[in-house]
Amino acid sequence: MQILVHLHSGWRWVVLILLLAAIFKSFSGWRGKKEFTNGDKKIALFAMIAFHIQWTVGLIMYFMSPRVAFVPGMMKDSALRFFAIEHIFGMTLAFILLTVGYSKAKKLVDSTAKFKKIFWFYFISLVLILATIPWPFRGWGNNWF
Repeated sequence: MQILVHLHSGWRWVVLILLLAAIFKSFSGWRGKKEFTNGDKKIALFAMIAFHIQWTVGLIMYFMSPRVAFVPGMMKDSALRFFAIEHIFGMTLAFILLTVGYSKAKKLVDSTAKFKKIFWFYFISLVLILATIPWPFRGWGNNWF
């Protein structure tokens, strides 16, 4: 279990960096009226794949972790509620948005529309991810890696 915790905690940085890169590239492509290239497609795809890996590892941990406990009064305990409900819900919603956004952008022909679609879906996903990561400064995470 400890290997999964370290993998899940460290891999988040890969996900965040790739998401930021995809968001930056899509915003600059959209606003700069650039042509959507194979490189643009790959960065969006790699960001989505990285998050799919992260989500899958997290889902495995969800069913194994002692932090997820459905016990009486859990909704009154912010840490138990966070891991049992809020974290998985926010990440699953981000997972769906990333996947749908990439899929919808892939079907478009116009480069500006592709960039715009990826930007908004990935940006909203990033906000959800940042809001539901158990950061150490919020009192729920163990460490930064």
